[in-house]
Amino acid sequence: MIEGVRVKQLKFITDDRGRLIEILRCDDELFIEFGQVYMTTAYPGIIKAWHGHRYQTDNITCIKGKIKLALYDDREGSATKGEIDEFIIGEDDPRLVQIPPLVWHGFKNIGSVEALVINIPTQPYNHQSPDELRRPHTDFSYEW
Repeated sequence: MIEGVRVKQLKFITDDRGRLIEILRCDDELFIEFGQVYMTTAYPGIIKAWHGHRYQTDNITCIKGKIKLALYDDREGSATKGEIDEFIIGEDDPRLVQIPPLVWHGFKNIGSVEALVINIPTQPYNHQSPDELRRPHTDFSYEW
């Protein structure tokens, strides 16, 4: 696994009314700090990649549908430089993937319905000076 990436297996708590899932708590081992929570979606077959952050750590999960989340370590001096991690996550296998700064990441909706993805980054989005790095999804010779 890429240095600094951490994964938390999530589980649904089900009763006769529906389901509940705890994604990230302030007393979790993975918790660093709270910036904001946001949801993004992707239609079947859509790729949202590559992006990264200089300072922010992302905590990503998929709560509806299924995605392939890919990470690429391009960090100078990293013991895992050049490595790729892949995670298939969604409502059938809920996991939270923590992505450290400067690790490129993106996802593809590999399901048949619109995927609902939640991110809990450690920093709020700064509209005047975004901590956003972008590259085309065709970079790193990665096969989506």
